[in-house]
Amino acid sequence: MSRKRPEPYTRLTTPLVRDDGELRPASWDEALDRAADGFRRVLGTSGPDAFGLLACARATNEMNYVAQKFARVVIGTNNVDSCNRTCHAPSVAGLAAAFDSGGGTSSYEEIEHTDVIVMWGANAREAHPIFFQHLLKGVRNGARLFAVDPRRTASVAWADRWLPINVGTDIPLASAVAREIIHAGLANTAFIERATEGYEAFRKAVEPWTLEAAEAETGVPKELIRELAHAYARADRAQLVWTLGITEHHVGTENVMALVNLALLTGHVGRYGSGLSPMRGQNNVQGGGDMGAIPNRLPGFQDIGDPAVRAKFESAWGVPVQPGYGLTLTQMCEAMDEGRLRALYAIGENPVQSEPDSARMAKRLEGLEHFVAQDIFLTKTARLAHVVLPAAASWCETDGTFVNSERRVQRVRKAIDPPDGARNDIDIMCAIAARLGRDLGYRGENAEVIWDELRSLAPNFKGMSYRRLAELGGIQWPCPSEDRLEPSFLHGRLWESDPAKRGMPARFQVTPHRPPADELSEEYPIRLTTGRRLDSYNTGVQSRGFASPMRIEECVDLSPEDASRLGIGEGDEVRVTSRRASITAPARIDPGLRPGLAFMSYHDPDTIDTNALTIEATCPIAGTAEYKASAIRIERLGVPAEA
Repeated sequence: MSRKRPEPYTRLTTPLVRDDGELRPASWDEALDRAADGFRRVLGTSGPDAFGLLACARATNEMNYVAQKFARVVIGTNNVDSCNRTCHAPSVAGLAAAFDSGGGTSSYEEIEHTDVIVMWGANAREAHPIFFQHLLKGVRNGARLFAVDPRRTASVAWADRWLPINVGTDIPLASAVAREIIHAGLANTAFIERATEGYEAFRKAVEPWTLEAAEAETGVPKELIRELAHAYARADRAQLVWTLGITEHHVGTENVMALVNLALLTGHVGRYGSGLSPMRGQNNVQGGGDMGAIPNRLPGFQDIGDPAVRAKFESAWGVPVQPGYGLTLTQMCEAMDEGRLRALYAIGENPVQSEPDSARMAKRLEGLEHFVAQDIFLTKTARLAHVVLPAAASWCETDGTFVNSERRVQRVRKAIDPPDGARNDIDIMCAIAARLGRDLGYRGENAEVIWDELRSLAPNFKGMSYRRLAELGGIQWPCPSEDRLEPSFLHGRLWESDPAKRGMPARFQVTPHRPPADELSEEYPIRLTTGRRLDSYNTGVQSRGFASPMRIEECVDLSPEDASRLGIGEGDEVRVTSRRASITAPARIDPGLRPGLAFMSYHDPDTIDTNALTIEATCPIAGTAEYKASAIRIERLGVPAEA
């Protein structure tokens, strides 16, 4: 059954305010007054911790720096987060647990000059096409590619081996690979003894995961597990690459830790061509976190619990910085449920479409005392706001910098003027701050002033002046000096023979297996996993409604075997039901899916709201939800749903 293509979103150019339950056009002064008055009211009655701010992973570093400063200086709270929580917070937490640093350890160039690439839970061909071109250069240069994925994706076509893993069994597979490396005598014992700690507890923890036990749990043939273990351990240089197939689980941080353990076990970190690379899905997810738009770190990934760090920022900002960690996006949702969080300022974020159990997310926002949405489109989230502020924040309408997945800071320059009526994000925040009695002192057209302030406070970026960024075409952090460049990879110190230069050891972590929270049953026998498609972008706001020869109509993909069993043909309209909701969608038969597995994207929730189905079970460490492992049933439309 064919569906009408949704209309493209139209740019916001006029502020909106809510009166009598309806949004109406307003002047900028009225909208800014309303925004500030609502925040002032909540601060007066409930205090600063009743406020939350969501910053934007598609906006510049400079905007994100000002956003987190607005929360901490103007409001007085650390309740600031972004969509980093939705996707790669487990990567940051898992890497930091081992190295005290949450960035990927390698450069894109290095994957072109490595011997083995393990692409784990990453359909890079569709979700990270720029990075995938670097990966293909590595393959063409002779690297062996292992793809660990529940689906035979477009990326698997380039792989030497596909390991068809059952959803939610990454830790058993990684543990079995580790055990095989240890038992085959392939562990890098010299590196382990010199540069790591916690190995013995880790070794005991993986011992039960024999090849046979792992095959039974993961569905991956033991011969493939053995081949991966030996190839990875014997390689002179090897790269582990992952994305949301690893992180979007209720054990997302432990999944990342399990991959980090493999690198520590073999010494595949801290050297050119060997490393750990989480691929980010939006242009500045890394930068948003680097700028401090997270609840536990100040700019430069500096711990807000460190008194010396706070003192430095307090001296620069002229106000006290709260010492306690703020609320993550996940915790903000819980606080909304409990009535503790009463005001929200969402800048370029669309949680009604991006968060799990989307109907519940909408009810939370509707229940807020004051909600301000600042965006370039009237998204499903913005439609619920009390005040909507039209921003001039698309990538080509502003000056500043971004940080990509390899930690490379790059300049962006304003190419076109925004539409009449829209204002720069930084100018909007400063205008609200002024109404609340704080002069942040910035102007959006002078991003370099903001960047230089950030550089003065964050050592990782100190050596990155705009002039130098332009001359070199981008610089990877850390860059503490304008006199030199650091290596393209992190943690080279671990290979130092001098213990004083080596510093703190890298830490193995014990990662017990916990299966998906949403259990399969007779009523819900199919595992739904979600992800991106090449033709669309995230929640679809910027890419929906446009004709493209690549476009795949929003649908539910199911295996030929399941389609035959259920009497479903290509294009049939079906009902997809989870324990939370039921939606309808066209069916698409995908021979890359195994029986019992279905796939949906989340690019067009106005037509098919995939995240109405997903579960809110979250990683307790990082707060990321388990988008990748919901339990569903699928029925031909017209067959009555069970009560």
